[in-house]
Amino acid sequence: MALERKIQLAAYGLFIAALFLAPAFGDEFWLNRIAKYLVYGMLGIAIALTWGYAGILNLGQGLFFGMGAYMLAMSLKLSSPTSLAQGSDTPVPDFMLWNAEPGAPTDLCCINKGSFLWLPFQHQWFGLAMGIVLPVVIAGVLGAIIFRKRISGVFVSIITLALVLLVRLVLVDAQPITNGFNGLTDLGWLTIGGIEFDPYSRATYYLCAASLSLTLIAARLLADTRASLILQAIRDDQLRARYLGFDVPVYQTFFFVVSAAIAGYAGMLYVVVTEFASPTFMDLSFSVTMVVWAAVGGRSSLLGACIGAILINMIEAQVSETEALVEAWKAIIGLIFVLVVLFMPRGLGGLAHSLVARFQRDEQPSVSATAGAARSETA
Repeated sequence: MALERKIQLAAYGLFIAALFLAPAFGDEFWLNRIAKYLVYGMLGIAIALTWGYAGILNLGQGLFFGMGAYMLAMSLKLSSPTSLAQGSDTPVPDFMLWNAEPGAPTDLCCINKGSFLWLPFQHQWFGLAMGIVLPVVIAGVLGAIIFRKRISGVFVSIITLALVLLVRLVLVDAQPITNGFNGLTDLGWLTIGGIEFDPYSRATYYLCAASLSLTLIAARLLADTRASLILQAIRDDQLRARYLGFDVPVYQTFFFVVSAAIAGYAGMLYVVVTEFASPTFMDLSFSVTMVVWAAVGGRSSLLGACIGAILINMIEAQVSETEALVEAWKAIIGLIFVLVVLFMPRGLGGLAHSLVARFQRDEQPSVSATAGAARSETA
């Protein structure tokens, strides 16, 4: 096994081990905060798959994250004490009562127009399933249209950006159904197999840590497949790939869908950790921020993009909570990004790769010299 491969496996192993050892060094509040950063790490992986491996700069990743978040949040909202205490046979979200017309029945089926869409979400398994299915379906349809039409480059970014802003407007305007700008708050806890995932419990942290670890391993295995090599060839030269007979849109759409599934799952975990879902998940700034995380960590490195997302958010939290820097923390984060782009264009992952390559070059002459000396002694 090549030295570079061994170092890569060791880095993945150390990172995953650190995730599971972290609870020994912090309290519940600290674990809750770190769990949120781990969710961001999953978004870094999702961006790396599309931008780094496929060359698709998706500025609408917040759409898939937000859809996953809202799907589970709807189920958790219906399981909250306030929704169960409205005097109805079925749980009814409190904000629907505030937005209901006079005389409307206090029933989820017909308290206002569109409230019936919430009926299946009385079952948490349905919210969990839809948190993955809906982003995948949207990404599949969108990818099939965009890539079959041979749309590429900045035009993909513009389309995904426009779509996420459009969906955000719909969510905000549908006040009686989605609670508009306020989002979904006062949620119940996720319960799986009798285990309640309190946002501040170790169980919730380990859920996020295990999810990030499995996502990272699965993405790494996917990146090592023949499909990934073909996708990178498509990224570098689409015309040549088409000439060689590869179905370019299929490969692009597949990785686009995988990225959306990861983002949707991350959105659900975020709701479990923070207990709310908001239209701000679909703000332009949030989707662009994801790209910054991947750029700092290294868009062509899955582990690098993941670590970049976690580090940037940890630095942001520390700087924004420092009294002397509270007014300038955004400028500091921006400066870090500019310095990384100027001096480390391939991010932290690219820097690590360069150091390993240099170490290998330094080792090869010494190995050759040793072999030559051994041959001389034999002669």
